[in-house]
Amino acid sequence: KKNGHKKSKKNEQNKKKGKGAKSTEPTVDKVNVDFIFCDMNEKFFFGIKTLLLSNPTLAPQSSALADLMVENVSVGTVISAEGYTDGDDDVFGFASVLNVTSHGSQPCIQYLKKQCLDHCPAQHREEMVTVLSGKTKRPAGFFLHARMINMPLEITEVLHQQLVVDMDWAVDNAEGGEAMRKSLDFGAFVVMAPCTRSGGGDNGMLLYKHFDDEVFASNAEFVYTFDAPKTGSEDLDKEKQLCSVIVVTKTGHRRAMKDLAKMIHGGEK
Repeated sequence: KKNGHKKSKKNEQNKKKGKGAKSTEPTVDKVNVDFIFCDMNEKFFFGIKTLLLSNPTLAPQSSALADLMVENVSVGTVISAEGYTDGDDDVFGFASVLNVTSHGSQPCIQYLKKQCLDHCPAQHREEMVTVLSGKTKRPAGFFLHARMINMPLEITEVLHQQLVVDMDWAVDNAEGGEAMRKSLDFGAFVVMAPCTRSGGGDNGMLLYKHFDDEVFASNAEFVYTFDAPKTGSEDLDKEKQLCSVIVVTKTGHRRAMKDLAKMIHGGEK
């Protein structure tokens, strides 16, 4: 586990303030929320699972994936809030990376691999098999993230920044010896991003649920899309739900982080 100093550093240096859900309706009050960035903890299980349910491809494995993430303390961050409710387990967003090899025996990871490979187009299949094989010089990981839709852009950026801090820290400091540290030195990431198409047809423009996934996709080695599983949720099934598989290297991910900062801050950074 990361030590207490690491966690307090997150809370003290990177605490942000943001507005709650905005509305033009005069009867709706705006709520000030002090967001804090926390290490993974089992108390966040249900909040993480709930957010996973909003991604139709991940929803069938939401419990198992949430379990793996709360155990993956070295590389994972949760957006919570101080004093928002009586409890301390609110989850407004999360980001985590799960090693495809270390967790390869877990049915939920096998499920994600199968989804990626079963729907992979022929021109990318050899690369996809290699990424998920566990035989690459540096490991690959499933990059899982989700958040409430109305999350302030600056908070979204800090969430991703904290994940980078986690990964850099883990390579040198994670407990479990050299093998564990190497398992967290990711060279590639696989994102399974929820999206739809404009107009609802097969040729419409791809619309990502989370704008940051579009940034990752623009810096990816390759991207392909398939029809997401039916969820039975009336809200999700109103329009055709898709899953965009985004394969991005560490270099591409860091480049995407710079693009994210430019998008949010313009010329400020």
